[in-house]
Amino acid sequence: MPQRRQKVMILYLSYSALDSPVKGWTFYDGTGREHHTTGDSTEPPYATGLDALLDGWRVIQFPQLNPPYPGTEYTTSFQKNEFIFEKLEEID
Repeated sequence: MPQRRQKVMILYLSYSALDSPVKGWTFYDGTGREHHTTGDSTEPPYATGLDALLDGWRVIQFPQLNPPYPGTEYTTSFQKNEFIFEKLEEID
């Protein structure tokens, strides 16, 4: 009987809307079929987060939309607009 394993894709979008352009990404493959590393691709896997949905990925986390703390509007920190997607795939 096949078992299911989770694949996770994290997309950093330009804005908080799913149809905005992808500016960063990473993958984690729980099936063990693929092995990804930072910078292993120069082209994003999808143009937008919406394109990932249309390809069967499911959104499991949307970014929190927190305003910047007063006085820190122009400082750099973590990547904003992080969306986490998953696919469940069968393995033997």
